[in-house]
Amino acid sequence: MSKHDSSLSKDQYNLLKSFKKQITHPHSSNIAKQPAPVQKAAEQEQEDDFALFQKQMQGVKKMDTSNIAKLEKASKKKPDAQTLAKRAAATGPMQTDATELSDTQAMLNPVASQATLSYRIATLQHKVFEDLKAGNLRWFEAVDLHGCTVEEARVAVLQIIQMAKDENQNVIKIVHGKGPEAILKTYVNGWLRQHRDVLAFVSAPEKQGGTGAVLVLLKRSEKNPKFKQ
Repeated sequence: MSKHDSSLSKDQYNLLKSFKKQITHPHSSNIAKQPAPVQKAAEQEQEDDFALFQKQMQGVKKMDTSNIAKLEKASKKKPDAQTLAKRAAATGPMQTDATELSDTQAMLNPVASQATLSYRIATLQHKVFEDLKAGNLRWFEAVDLHGCTVEEARVAVLQIIQMAKDENQNVIKIVHGKGPEAILKTYVNGWLRQHRDVLAFVSAPEKQGGTGAVLVLLKRSEKNPKFKQ
């Protein structure tokens, strides 16, 4: 259609021309009217959000352990021999199978301060005894007799043995010390040889107390109802 077509007025011609231009370039008429690109606006919004986040996080420190809580197992307190003896005096000793420990053997067989103690029943397997000597058998509980009288030490020895039996454990450690006259060491040596639940005992390896302590192997408590299957 030409510019000089007599069937169209000037206004109609300009309108048609504009319409044809929009058909050829559908977005051309909106280019000048468009605001800043959407992407640029989104980036600006992200920058603003990040700046706000940094402001809110001022003073916040990263946790050393992230979101993992450390669980520390509470250490089991070793029984105190004097406490055991005082408790026995106040409430009566715990049930110890009526075991009586005579002092006669101790008085007749004193041991030296640095002597190595060793005892086993005849039927005990050699390998088990060697493992006890080497400290390879994990002991259940230990009691320290330092500062005890002979009677306090006797009660403590009986009760630590009974505690192990109640828990169906069979290895304990008794720290008797050495001392110039090795009095408690002599008594412990005599008492353990009499106790019917003692299978063996031996002076501990150096790193576990040496000749100042003994590792004691006990019979398993077969009749303890607490551990019946």
